[in-house]
Order: sequence, then C-alpha cells, then structure tokens
Amino acid sequence: MQVPDPAAYESYAETFARHAETSAHNAHYDRPVVLDLLGDVRGLRVLDAGCGPGLLAAELQARGAASVVGVDASPTLVRLARERLGPDADVRVHDLTEALDWLPDGSVDRVVCALVLHHLADPRPMLREFGRVLAPGGRLVVSTVHPTSDWLRLGGSYFADELVTEHWSSFGTEVTFRRAPLEALCADFFAAGFLIERHVEHRPAASMEVDHTDVHDQLTREPAFIAFRLVPALP
Repeated sequence: MQVPDPAAYESYAETFARHAETSAHNAHYDRPVVLDLLGDVRGLRVLDAGCGPGLLAAELQARGAASVVGVDASPTLVRLARERLGPDADVRVHDLTEALDWLPDGSVDRVVCALVLHHLADPRPMLREFGRVLAPGGRLVVSTVHPTSDWLRLGGSYFADELVTEHWSSFGTEVTFRRAPLEALCADFFAAGFLIERHVEHRPAASMEVDHTDVHDQLTREPAFIAFRLVPALP
C-alpha cells in the first residue's frame, strides 16, 4: 500500500483546527476517552504524536504534566500548537513515518497518538519508535477509527485491509486513510512489541448531548472510534 503524503493534510489545517476545538467527535468524544485512558499525568513527560493544534497537549499541561513534547506533520498545526501552549513549548514539525531521532531511549513516560493511526499505511515502524522512547513503566494510548464504522459506511468486506480515499465535506478535501479489521490493528500492536492493557469503544460524553443531539443519539448506538492503552511486552 502507498503511504499517504503527510503534506496533503496541510491543505485543511486551519479548518481542522477550528473544527477540532468544539466538534462532537473531537471535543466530546475522542479527547475525553483519551484523557481517561492516560490517567494521572502529574509530573510526567508526555509525547503527543500528531498533536494537531495542541488541544490535547494544553489539557495535559493543565492537568499537571511536567512537560509535553508535540509533533505533527503540518507546519500550520505546529504553529497553532505553539501559540496555544506558549513560547517554551517543545513542538516541532515531524513526519511520524520517520524516526524520532532527537528523543533518547526511555525518555518519556507516556505517549499519546490520537486519531493518527488510520492515516498511516503501515503504523508498525511508528509504534516501534514509541516503544523505544517509552521509559520503564510507560504507557502508549492510541485512538483510531472503529473498524466497524468504516465497514458499515463503505461496505465491502469487513476484513479488507486497504487504503481508501474519501471526500470529507467538513474540510472540503479528499483524505486518504487505511481501513482495517480489528485483527489487523491488534497484529500491528503485537508486532511492534506491545500488549493491550485496556481497550475502550467510545461513547459520547454527557456534554455532547447539549450541542450535538443528532450525533449523540447515533454514537450511543454505533461506535465511531476505538482506543487502546498499550504496555510494552516483557523481553
């Protein structure tokens, strides 16, 4: 499978940043689940891989993280994240298909990778890098599209593992992403040296019902996202 070009996401970066701040799926669905899986981050160093405009990183700062390192392929989103997080924030442009070569082994306590996995044709090299930079006792939290969501929307075989290009009207552009069954996602985790400590099939936060009633009703019946807390397997 051909890897999607990270530069393509730059074309709708500003639109995405505005959307993600208050949207049903981001503000009232994915971020609450991811933050719950991360747990208490006080005093910890956290890598936010695919940090976007810094919304999750800002919440981690507010919850007492000692430091947050943010990376994203979009220069525009990195600029917005720096503006949100302050001049001392360690946020940089980085393609997650490449090594995190400035981060030493065992240098972060948590890695969070929210809604990025499905934008990679092969996430295993990235997952291995996360394992390398995690300190002993560290955890990786990953969220992605629920496999049944793609299957119900796109049809075909649930077991298809392929890249799909769709027009996303919210951003006015075409987006390429990977659809894959749960079995394939788990195989990627295991091949990269992780075990699943916990998994969550998203449910709407109570706050979604106020401003996004129609989406709330659908998401209480049909999961759109799934998240995992992963631990490195013992050698």
